[in-house]
Amino acid sequence: MSFSHSVAQRFNNKKRLVKVSWEKTRDEDEVLSSRPQAQAKLLELFGRAVLSDKLLREMLPEYTYKKLIAVREAEREMDSDVAEQVAAAMKEWATRQGATHYTHWFQPMNGYTAEKHDSFISLNKNGGIDLKFGGFNLVKGEPDASSFPSGGIRSTFEARGYTAWDMNTPAFLRKGISKGQSEYTTLCIPTAFSSYTGDALDSKTPLIRSEEVLSKAAVRLLHILGETDVKRVYSTLGAEQEFFLIDRGFYLLRPDLIATGRTLIGARPPKGQELEEHYFGKMPRRVQACLEEVDQELWELGVPSMTRHNEVAPSQYEMAPIFEKSTLACDHNMLTMEIMRDVAKKHGLVCLLHEKPFSYINGSGKHNNWSMSTNTGKNLLNPGVTPEQNLTFLTFLTAVLRAVHLHGDLLRAVVTVPGNDYRLGANEAPPAIISVFLGSHLNAVRALWCCVCVCVCSICDRC
Repeated sequence: MSFSHSVAQRFNNKKRLVKVSWEKTRDEDEVLSSRPQAQAKLLELFGRAVLSDKLLREMLPEYTYKKLIAVREAEREMDSDVAEQVAAAMKEWATRQGATHYTHWFQPMNGYTAEKHDSFISLNKNGGIDLKFGGFNLVKGEPDASSFPSGGIRSTFEARGYTAWDMNTPAFLRKGISKGQSEYTTLCIPTAFSSYTGDALDSKTPLIRSEEVLSKAAVRLLHILGETDVKRVYSTLGAEQEFFLIDRGFYLLRPDLIATGRTLIGARPPKGQELEEHYFGKMPRRVQACLEEVDQELWELGVPSMTRHNEVAPSQYEMAPIFEKSTLACDHNMLTMEIMRDVAKKHGLVCLLHEKPFSYINGSGKHNNWSMSTNTGKNLLNPGVTPEQNLTFLTFLTAVLRAVHLHGDLLRAVVTVPGNDYRLGANEAPPAIISVFLGSHLNAVRALWCCVCVCVCSICDRC
């Protein structure tokens, strides 16, 4: 069948598809009733599918748990005894809740997550099976990397890729997708993905390496400033995820939207976002039902989803979490996008995550609320009540300003993907020039400190 014939057939079926779509929309009570009838209390629900530190502390001997934390904080190397005990605890916890498989969950450079499922079963000498999951299975995996993006760093016959356990994100359970199946079936172990030569094959490995460099430099600076109790600094992140939710019936009428994630043809709508009445407006009931179910699944996986609201463009929405460690926040954002796509289908909707799916209206961003925190719980970019007297804040703020000034081109380059570049102009990010806006109060503080620095330099003969 030719492409043109396929398009014609889709449009010939337009009335039928749209009729079905609107029948579903009108029957809102049926849609709303698809939500779980008995919703667990939030405190009981949050993190129910996550092997948290609290659970590990209860399941592991005290000395093993302390060793595990020391490994995570880069204070010692992982040894086989710790890995074996942690693996045994993971398997016990997962199988007790119905899991039959485990997977090293990683993020190759294609914008999606990847996983290869292996069952816990192992044949015994009697022809039966035992459930086995050892330290080696936990710490390292070896999936075939030949079909993943690599930037041409190795030949096909050298295509071995390795996954390594990332302890910054706790292991979690995912439910089965069979009809009527609601129990957990797969233990997901977050991992980094690299080649045989150590080259990064994912986006997580460079992030972890960057965090190490940041921590080393920041701790050194804090010790100079007198804060010698700080042992580690990490960046924090809260990613505001914007997206479109459109009726699946209309989506199926657009081959360009199906194939590319954005519209390539079509007339401009008679009304867009000119009045901006959609922003923070009342959500349609079907959309709210969808996002409520998304929140339920996210909370179960320990994702601190906090905010949801209408965005500027018609049919555009946003969900935002509480900020957390950047490595954990990135994993949670990947889970969020995956769950939004899956849940939207249940409600007769399609979740569009392309940066610019429609012309003439706003595209979808992922605004990053970024900062740095210490292992003692101090936010290094928190100005406090008297920022002009907060030496730590001013020092790190100055360092960030200088970094943006020196490396603005690099910051712009890392977000220069085709989808983002469609968003240039108007009120949308990213801008062509990366800059920093501090606000009038902090600008006044900055000007005051600049004057102090000039005065100090004028009377100092050390230079």
